[in-house]
Amino acid sequence: MTQPPLMPKATAVWLLDNTALTFDQVAEFCKLHPLEVKAIADGDAAQGIKGLDPVLTGQLTRDQIAEAESDPNRKLELAAQKVAMPSAAPGKKSPRYTPVSRRQDRPNAILWLVRNHPELKDAAIMRLVGTTKSTIAAIRERTHWNAANLQPMDPVTLGLTSQTELDFEVNRANKEKPPVAASSATLLPAAETTKKEPETIAAQDKKSSPAGDLDVNAVFAKLKQLGGGNKPDNSDER
Repeated sequence: MTQPPLMPKATAVWLLDNTALTFDQVAEFCKLHPLEVKAIADGDAAQGIKGLDPVLTGQLTRDQIAEAESDPNRKLELAAQKVAMPSAAPGKKSPRYTPVSRRQDRPNAILWLVRNHPELKDAAIMRLVGTTKSTIAAIRERTHWNAANLQPMDPVTLGLTSQTELDFEVNRANKEKPPVAASSATLLPAAETTKKEPETIAAQDKKSSPAGDLDVNAVFAKLKQLGGGNKPDNSDER
C-alpha cells in the first residue's frame, strides 16, 4: 500500500474544489473511501477544513493532475520527495498534534496543570498538551505575553488530552518523587524516659546524707581536744 499524502482530508478538499478529478481518483490518491470523498464534496464531512494544495507541497505536479483529468482511469501517484525526511526512532512517539481551533487554549491548560499538578515535569506537560518548554517556563514565571488574561482550564475539558493520559502522567510523577523521610516526633521508650542522669543520682545521694562526706581525722581530733580539757590535773597531789 502506497503512502497517503500529507493531511489527506485537506488535500481531498482542495482537489475537489480545484480539479475535475473523479471521486474514485481523489479517494485512491488520498487513501479515503469513495463515499467519504462524496460526503466531503456534498459538504456533509470535513466541514471547516481548509484545502491543502498538493502542488505547493510537492506531492503532485500540474501535469499529473491534467493527465488524470483527461483519463478517469488514470491514478495519481505521490511525487518523489526531493528532501529526505528523517524517520522517527523506533518506539518514539511523534509530537502531539493540536487542532488550530484548540491551540489558543493551550496556555490556559498549562496554567491549570502548573497550579493543580506541580509534581508534573515540563516534559510531561509537553506530552499532554503539545507545547514547548519555553512556553511552560514563561507561564510559570508569569512572563507570558498574555499572562494577565490567562485562566486555568482543565486540558481534558478543552479536549487537548484524555483523562487516562493525565492520570498516567500524574501517577508516574508521583512514583518518581523521592520518599518522604520518617518523622522523628515519636514517643521514646520507657527505659529512656525513666533513666536517671549521673548528675541527678549524685545530687540525690548527697541530699540523703545530711553531713555530706565526713572527715574522719577531723572528728577524732575534735574528740581528743574535748577529752583533754576535762581530764583532772594531779600535779599537786603528793
